[in-house]
Amino acid sequence: MGLLLLIVIAWPLTLRPPSRWRTSELNEKAREEFPHVCLQIIRDSSLYAEGWDTLSQTAFWRTAMHMGPDSLLVNLAANRRIVDTMLTVSWQSRSSRGRKAYEDSLRAALGLARSEEIYFTTGRNHFYRLDAVLSPIDLALNIFAEEGVDPWFAQAILMIESPGRLQFSTDGAYGAFQLMKGVARDMGLIVNDTLDQRADFEASARGAARLIRTVCLPKTRTILQDANLSWQESETWFRLLVLHVYHAGARNVSRVIRQMKPEEGGMPLIRNLWQSKSRRFGNASQNYSQIILAAFMEVDAMLDSNGIICPPELLPNHRHGRVDPEALRGSDSLHSR
Repeated sequence: MGLLLLIVIAWPLTLRPPSRWRTSELNEKAREEFPHVCLQIIRDSSLYAEGWDTLSQTAFWRTAMHMGPDSLLVNLAANRRIVDTMLTVSWQSRSSRGRKAYEDSLRAALGLARSEEIYFTTGRNHFYRLDAVLSPIDLALNIFAEEGVDPWFAQAILMIESPGRLQFSTDGAYGAFQLMKGVARDMGLIVNDTLDQRADFEASARGAARLIRTVCLPKTRTILQDANLSWQESETWFRLLVLHVYHAGARNVSRVIRQMKPEEGGMPLIRNLWQSKSRRFGNASQNYSQIILAAFMEVDAMLDSNGIICPPELLPNHRHGRVDPEALRGSDSLHSR
């Protein structure tokens, strides 16, 4: 990419960066690590134009990303609306009877039915360290473009799967793109007793891109065809559904979509998906695209404060950071049944 001076993009959105991104610590980090080289970071204005930023689920996860694990957010499963906050230790110290009494009083105060779930979610600022993932995003965008896959997917995955870390999940996924062993091997990576290429960033990125191109995109198209729905692959809701397939697997997403019996795509389908469960498609699966949306917006807020990004012409695609599917695989990006 060559040596370039830092350039701040003039962005049309009016965002107020949360206080976490106004810290002198992050500014100092920027000066130390990126003094001469700009970073490719996708900023997707479509998320705001389409109203994803107005959803209570997005607002919830943005809040959770700024709170530590010592804080507990009491929220409603139906819409993730925060109804109370407390110290985590305070909740943990309560007896079963004390917890039930609290929930009963909360239900009475809010007029909630017994069937309405209440979630108790700890803050996640210890995990979603988005400042640490900027440089990996810069590396991954061109790799995905070289593999014929929209770089938007690379940024979405890197921001939430294992941001700035190299670690195993509880299910055995590993690496920056959290690939399972069998999937990684199917995508051309070496994973054996002596070598695990999931730890290699470029190999892992190429494996993830191939997974999206050869499995997630085709399976998502089939799921929507089977549901007699129309879609455009440039739309946010389609991209989010592709990432649900990446995270939960095509079989689980297909099962929950059949259960939903959607009559339309778009945001209504995704919002319905957030309320639907089926076997291995549970709460973590529901949260996946909610967190992606929140992370995109948090990166926007952070960059509005620090501006460590390249001018648009240096991105793989400068139109909102999205690559036109027609440019990647032909002219069949519009489907209908």
